[in-house]
Amino acid sequence: SQVLDTRDVQVFKVTVNGQDAQFAFGQKHSFKGTPLEITFPNELRRGQEAIVEISFESSPQSSALQWFTPEQTSGKKHPFLFSQCQVEFI
Repeated sequence: SQVLDTRDVQVFKVTVNGQDAQFAFGQKHSFKGTPLEITFPNELRRGQEAIVEISFESSPQSSALQWFTPEQTSGKKHPFLFSQCQVEFI
């Protein structure tokens, strides 16, 4: 499994290597946010890579997320979402 920190986002779907994965939010913490625990659909071998895709919607209160407008990106066609937070692996 993998645990990510979230704050004020709504998650609709999670996939791992193209397969649907189960996910659940933990208890909200006042300044740490809310943990999102993702359960991988298959056990991974040591050193095996996993592509985790999360379909979500952010909100203006999503303080850890920042956006570049399309004009601020090198291609000037699509917005860019980034976070300066770190991933925790369990």
